[in-house]
Amino acid sequence: MQVPPETQVVIDFDDNRAASALVGPYGQHLAQIERRLGVVVDSKGNHITIGGTRDGCDAARRVLEMLYAQAVKGQDLDQGEVEGAIRAVIAQGSLFEFDAKSAKGATFDSINLRKRPVRARTAAQDSYIRALKRHELVFGIGPAGTGKTWLAVAHAAQLFERKEVDKIILSRPAVEAGERLGFLPGDLREKVDPYLRPIYDALYDLMDARIVERALQTGEIEIAPLAFMRGRTLTNAAIILDEAQNTTSMQMKMFLTRLGENSRMIVTGDPSQIDLPNGQTSGLAEATRLLGGVEGIAQVHFKAEDVIRHELVARIVAAYEGSPQRPAAGKS
Repeated sequence: MQVPPETQVVIDFDDNRAASALVGPYGQHLAQIERRLGVVVDSKGNHITIGGTRDGCDAARRVLEMLYAQAVKGQDLDQGEVEGAIRAVIAQGSLFEFDAKSAKGATFDSINLRKRPVRARTAAQDSYIRALKRHELVFGIGPAGTGKTWLAVAHAAQLFERKEVDKIILSRPAVEAGERLGFLPGDLREKVDPYLRPIYDALYDLMDARIVERALQTGEIEIAPLAFMRGRTLTNAAIILDEAQNTTSMQMKMFLTRLGENSRMIVTGDPSQIDLPNGQTSGLAEATRLLGGVEGIAQVHFKAEDVIRHELVARIVAAYEGSPQRPAAGKS
């Protein structure tokens, strides 16, 4: 087997601050590029040298130029942004000349918020964002760490900021408490806060904290436990149901039929993490089966390779998916 010849690429960046952001704390962004693309990257100030195969060096150069263009615009770079740039470049291949300045996060779509833009980092996320923009009801299905809830909240926040909807409604089944929220201390919001913490975290990260607090007080952002949704018609709202794999068939049907005029509904869940009692069918599994192909409804399925939370999370998900599984609860 012939070993490909080594190539070396040298890049000089003009902006000191952007070049520093590109390297990352303790060089972790460059280390991530090395691991993912099989190259060696060395940095001395604004001077970066890439060594490896021709294809590897070309891909690393494209990633660095894309990230540098983002940093010059003042956008923060984290490990997720680096991973997104790597995946975008891999997806593009070398079929055409790459222009980092006009790429805007490659060909992937984005959600533009006042606080900061949210760009798709994988092809599945790109499909998800496009589905959110074009359909009134979207199912986001897949393992933890793929950005299902994050992007759902970002889309809802964008609709709210643009005044395309009057309110954001957040819901989630409280399976661990058996929906008996009355046994938990505090008012309604305090009862369900532990279950909706991931959505709260996304809201505060994507929107100004003062706006979130004011909207929670005025009811423009509403916490609506699934058990309290019956009988309502939700109009002019962006509605998110998180952890939908833990809904029963009746709960899911009840929730989906709450959709009213000028509303958007987003349902997210991970079929591999069903906490329902044995023998009870997951409402998410049933809904995706029954509603497949229905006009106006989109389903986007994420896989282990779409995990962007942390490199190790992707490996953990892949390991679990590759091992023999016990019979999943809720399947009949």
